[in-house]
Amino acid sequence: MTDTTADPATQARAAHPPADWRSLPAGQQPRWPDPAARDEAVAALTASLPLVVPRECDRLTGRLAAVTRGEAFLVQGGDCAESLDAVDAGALGRSASLLQQLATVLGYATALPTVTVARLAGQYAKPRSAPTEVRDGVELPVYRGDAVNGHAFTAADRTPDPHRMLRVYHASAATLNLVRAYGSGEHADPAYALECVLRFARASPERARHAELAAEIERAGGFTGADGWYIPGELFTSHEGLLLDYESALTRVDPVTGRAYATSGHLLWIGERTRQLDGAHVAYFSRISNPIAVKVGPTVTGDELLRLIDRLSPQGEPGRLTLVTRMGADRVRAALPALVERVTTEGRQVAWVCDPMHGNTVTAPSGHKTRRFDDVLAELTAFLDVLRGLGAHPGGVHLELTGDDVTECVGVGVADDALAARYRSVCDPRLNPDQSLDLAFRVTEYLTARRPARAVRGIE
Repeated sequence: MTDTTADPATQARAAHPPADWRSLPAGQQPRWPDPAARDEAVAALTASLPLVVPRECDRLTGRLAAVTRGEAFLVQGGDCAESLDAVDAGALGRSASLLQQLATVLGYATALPTVTVARLAGQYAKPRSAPTEVRDGVELPVYRGDAVNGHAFTAADRTPDPHRMLRVYHASAATLNLVRAYGSGEHADPAYALECVLRFARASPERARHAELAAEIERAGGFTGADGWYIPGELFTSHEGLLLDYESALTRVDPVTGRAYATSGHLLWIGERTRQLDGAHVAYFSRISNPIAVKVGPTVTGDELLRLIDRLSPQGEPGRLTLVTRMGADRVRAALPALVERVTTEGRQVAWVCDPMHGNTVTAPSGHKTRRFDDVLAELTAFLDVLRGLGAHPGGVHLELTGDDVTECVGVGVADDALAARYRSVCDPRLNPDQSLDLAFRVTEYLTARRPARAVRGIE
């Protein structure tokens, strides 16, 4: 018999099914041209097996509770938008390995264990600023990610197709299988991640700058599991829970606890464009028991943020809610302090994480959408300064990155005129491995210059 009486948060999420979002305004949803086809796709998803299980989601909640308490650091990253035509085991392994390399460096930087979460196995839908796109006088629906339509600028590709959600489900299942296989392979070994970090430092144009720090990381290497930087092979999945038809269809009630979970991924987040208090996304997210996150831009007010926290995490459970700030390098120092002060003063239990990517997108002279490495670094270090200056814990970093050698962001070996060489993203630009590791090294330099003697702590 299911017992949901002991835990008020469990009671609240069991009493109201996630389906109540359907009566509320839902932003950024596609206009499916064939409602019958949508119903058919949703029915097929509803009958499908879950992609993740409640026990895994609860484990991540526990890890993020440590982040909330200041006892761990989150390293989250991956593709801007996954492609249905590019489920590649090699590319996945390179990106997963890169996250563990970043965990190695940032674990040393923070003297804390790291929690690794990938943007994959579900990151197939993207919010857009306009519903249509015009090229040479032709207007078509905007590309909303492979879960909705195709990237090619043709009427056939750009027509929203709900059966793509089924393809996303199967691609995500395949990706999760690869992730789990990766976790038991030799490339998930911390020694391999450390060797990759040292190889980067030796080959980097900044090797004279990085050599001493790399040697320190090597001397301190070997900390894993309960004794150090990360648990080998433990890689959780995450994506923006944008398509409510997809998320709702994959929601399952745990027969043991009676709580509802989004089984499409371990952690889901609400984007900056869909965090309206009276909107469908907030209603749906308030009813699932996964760890969740919200993107927070520079225009949010303290009152609005508190109401959002209370709606999504009314019991204040550590690990339940992560706030991912995405302010822009030129606005973070002005906008963030008041929010942190207000949330801290009011005693809300949340994790603070920095997304230094989305507030710093610009258009290069070539016309490519890009981000400048220096802006990404500036926002991240400003975030660290603000949180530490206010006595709060800077809980982690959220990056768009890839393990492939792309040329999408400017800096660390990529000039403006080189962007076209290997620009592969169908949406936003990603950091390549050298840029990602250079960022981690510079953040480590920044933090180690500002901290007392280090002592590594583990996750319980």
